[in-house]
Amino acid sequence: GGALHVGLWYLPWVVFLIMSCTHAVNLTDGLDGLASGCVLFVGVAFAVMAYVTGHAKFAAYLLLPFVPGSGELTVFCAALCGATLGFLWYNCHPAEIFMGDTGALALGGALGFVGAVIHQELMLAVAGGVFVAEAMSVMLQVASFRMTGKRIFKIAPLHHHFQFLQWPETRVTVRFWIVAALLALASLATLKLR
Repeated sequence: GGALHVGLWYLPWVVFLIMSCTHAVNLTDGLDGLASGCVLFVGVAFAVMAYVTGHAKFAAYLLLPFVPGSGELTVFCAALCGATLGFLWYNCHPAEIFMGDTGALALGGALGFVGAVIHQELMLAVAGGVFVAEAMSVMLQVASFRMTGKRIFKIAPLHHHFQFLQWPETRVTVRFWIVAALLALASLATLKLR
């Protein structure tokens, strides 16, 4: 469960996955602390998943593909979370430092890489549902405007739509964090449901 078997299409699939993750996290990086907080929740979920896929007995019990050595990615994910948490200290509203493309693309690429290596690509879409929603809001907005001349959202990406609805920036950020936390927990809850 969670792993896709794409055979010869594996390399193009991984390239697509990592590119999608990098751009989705980058699109989410539009409010103080939004992307970094969401990355933190996904990183914690994937630290757990990396640990269990790298442990033969846990992987067998949870019906996950055993990936020898992937337990080492637990350390990588923990470091990613620690660095993101330290960054968030200065990136929360009002931000003293900004992530920019360099940080957002790297964090998205890191999450995509971990998801591909531990063969949990579908769980990446669940745990990173906020990133998926942000990217989809942009794609839907562009497609709708080009085909019909009408917009679905007041503005895309999705977090700016809520700002146009007069939600304060901190409310948008914290509510997206809550959704990210719930989706990360949902991805972990599915580990034994396969």
